[in-house]
Amino acid sequence: MNQKSEVFEKTYKDYLRQLSEMNYLAKAEILGAEISGKNLIIPFYGKSYNISDSGITDSGGRQANFAICVVLCKYIILCPDEIPVEGKWVTYREFKDAGPLTVYFANNTNKTIESTFHDRSEFLEKACNNLGGTLFHDNSSHDLSMIFSALPRIPVLLRFNFKDDEFPAQCSVLFRQSAEIFLDMESLAIAGTFLAGGLITWRPDGVEP
Repeated sequence: MNQKSEVFEKTYKDYLRQLSEMNYLAKAEILGAEISGKNLIIPFYGKSYNISDSGITDSGGRQANFAICVVLCKYIILCPDEIPVEGKWVTYREFKDAGPLTVYFANNTNKTIESTFHDRSEFLEKACNNLGGTLFHDNSSHDLSMIFSALPRIPVLLRFNFKDDEFPAQCSVLFRQSAEIFLDMESLAIAGTFLAGGLITWRPDGVEP
């Protein structure tokens, strides 16, 4: 096992230890999760995961990848005592603790999506649909607005303007203010980069976007 794998394994075991020391099943309603035996069932971008102090697996029984494990564990560990008011839509950089990761987030979400779909409107909407996104209607001036459910209490809003003769493409990824109550900034950044990764790897009938 290499050093990076050892760090991941140590962190993963520490999260499971923290779950074992709390009554995580009691958090189900606040988290928007389901209970199955000693497991919480929580969807992440539409795919369900089984979480307990014994481990985190997908619906096929395979251990979830490390980044998803981090997000799911933090979502449970940081769960508040009651469902908070969602608040307004905000960009990642508007969260008070986002500073150190602001550039990382912009480069790996907004700019990645912009560069991939800058002039391919039909591909972006289909890629969003494939990841569980639905059109978001709020009379905004954006060319496309799509909303996703990263986690049951963490909606994510994608705003996109395609390039034209005067302006380059512009992408914004927004969260509700309450997202910082459920997740730390690292986990919220993972949620954003997972969205970008899911969109840019989508292939319409084998054709690259």
